[in-house]
Parts: sequence; structure tokens; C-alpha cells
Amino acid sequence: MIKAGIVGATGYAGAELVRLLAGHEQAQVIWYGSKSYVGEDFASIYKNARGFTREECKADDLEKMAEECDVIFTATPQGYLGSVLTEDILKKTKVIDLSADYRLSDIPTYEKWYGIEHKSPQLVEKAVYGLPELHRDDIKNTDLVANPGCYTTCSILTAYPLVAEGLIDPDTLIIDAASGTSGAGRGAKVPNLFCEVNENMKPYGVTSHRHTPEIEQELSLAADHQVVVNFTPHLAPMNRGILATEYASLVQSGGSFPAMDDIRAAYEKYYGNEYFIRILPAGEMPETRWVEGSNFVDIGFIIDERTHRVIMVGAIDNLVKGAAGQAVQNMNILFGMDEKTGLTGMPVFP
Repeated sequence: MIKAGIVGATGYAGAELVRLLAGHEQAQVIWYGSKSYVGEDFASIYKNARGFTREECKADDLEKMAEECDVIFTATPQGYLGSVLTEDILKKTKVIDLSADYRLSDIPTYEKWYGIEHKSPQLVEKAVYGLPELHRDDIKNTDLVANPGCYTTCSILTAYPLVAEGLIDPDTLIIDAASGTSGAGRGAKVPNLFCEVNENMKPYGVTSHRHTPEIEQELSLAADHQVVVNFTPHLAPMNRGILATEYASLVQSGGSFPAMDDIRAAYEKYYGNEYFIRILPAGEMPETRWVEGSNFVDIGFIIDERTHRVIMVGAIDNLVKGAAGQAVQNMNILFGMDEKTGLTGMPVFP
């Protein structure tokens, strides 16, 4: 049985990790880390956990956790793990970080977009970007996984095959994405109050959202040259979900533009054997309600013959495939298990 510890267990992503690991056949949480609720039963904070755990929350002590846990999940604000992680800890345990501290390979880019100094840049080269559908083999051989962001997971996976196959011009890529309010975390913030969010849609972080360089990093690898995208996130009046609508110009080849069959063939080439990616039938577009509570990614697409552009749409649950579910998927890979373990539940509806 894999012994897991969670730093930040009482945040939304941390609590989702608890929920998923409670149903995992080969892992159990032995350390519920929480700065705010030390000494309180986890199930008294998240009452859906009654009967599943009687453990008290403990202080965050990475050194001690490394001695007791086979894997540590860190669901913490940016900068935390970068300031406390050491090579000695990584010799004792595996770490899956849900923050952005090790996602970006370029340190100046991280410091520019996040506005903080990276305290352990020497560990960045040890980290693997934890998008299993793209980096599975590298994940198997690391002790430090940088779990991708929610917007980035959806945005990258939706466009990646078409970029990699040269079917679209990635420099024309525009991404509009909407997220449920759980993506902003559990902390009390006026913009996230019910009366501020309900019956409202709003863009934020326009031209400056911190997931932008993450998207550009991975799509640049696919294109084999530097890619720059326009990414605009929106807050939607729902608890969970990411819906990314992406637009790009098709690349003409041999006097003709790619057809729908060409687009589908590219998706099938990269994702045809991926359990968690569902390529939808022609003419069908994803909806967040059809992936809620699951680790699935739904992708649909259509060609606009008039403008010679393709519109791609992806949907995920931001707390599952966009955070905790993907972290469990990465854990399964790290320990040589079937990566679907603990993640095969059908999406919840309604």
C-alpha cells in the first residue's frame, strides 16, 4: 500500500485528492497537512469524508513527511515548495507538486510571470511536466512531477496534435477558456462571493494570465519552434469545469487545406489509445457537465470552410484532470501501476 501525504489537504485540490485516494485500491493518505486546521479531524472540515477518514490534520513538515510517506502531494500556493524542497527530500520520497514552481523550464520566465524569486532553481531540471499523455515515459523515471495547471491541461491537449502535425499555424492560435469558481481556491475573496459570481461572466488576467507561458512552452515543443498565443480566461458561474474554445488558421498543403478527416486522423494518432481523452463524434461539442467529477478530457472540433480556420473545443473538470485526478494519474505512473487505478468512475450528472 502506497503511503501518501498531502500538504494543503484542506484546500479544494487537496480535498479532491483525499476523495480520489479514498477509493484507490493501492494507496492511502497517512498525512493530512493543513496550516489552518492543525489538530482538527479532516472529516469535521469536509463532512463528505465522514466514515472514510478519522485522521486529524497535521502541520506541514516536509522533512518528517519524507521519512513516513512514499509520495507527497503539495497542493499549495506558488513559491511554497520551491522554498522548502531539497535534494535530500527527493532521495527519500517522490513529490507531485500541484503548484507552478517546477512547471516552467525557464527560471526567468517563471519569475517574470509569477513575480517571485525561485528559491530552488537547481531542482527544475529534475522535474518532469506531468501531462501523462505527452510525457508518460519521462514521468516514469523522475522523483519530482510538476502537475500541470487546469487551464493549461485543457488548452494544450486540445491543440497539441494539430500543432505537432503542422495542420494549423500555431502563431494564429487564440484560446478563450472559462473556469468554474473552484479554480480560484477556497480562500475568502470578494470577487468570488456568490453575489459577485452568480448570473455573471467575466474575463480576467487578460494578456497576463500566469498559465500562458505554460501553454506556450508545451506547444513550442510540439511545433519545434517558439509559439506565442493569445490566452484569455473567464470566470463562469459554476463550481467545476474548464471549457476551452480555440481558434487557429489551417495550413495549406499541396494547394488544399486540411479536411475534417485529416483533423480527426491527427487526434486519433495522438489520443486514439488514451483512456482519458474522448474524441467526440463529428459535429458534437464538449460540455463541462459531461466530464464533471471525472478525469476525462472531451475534445470536439469543426472546420470553418469560409475562413479556413479550425475551431477546437476541450472540456475537463478543473479539480480532477485539471489538478487532483491528474496528480493521482501521475502517482500511478510513478509506482508502475495501471494509470487508470482509482480514476475510472463515470462522470457525475446532474
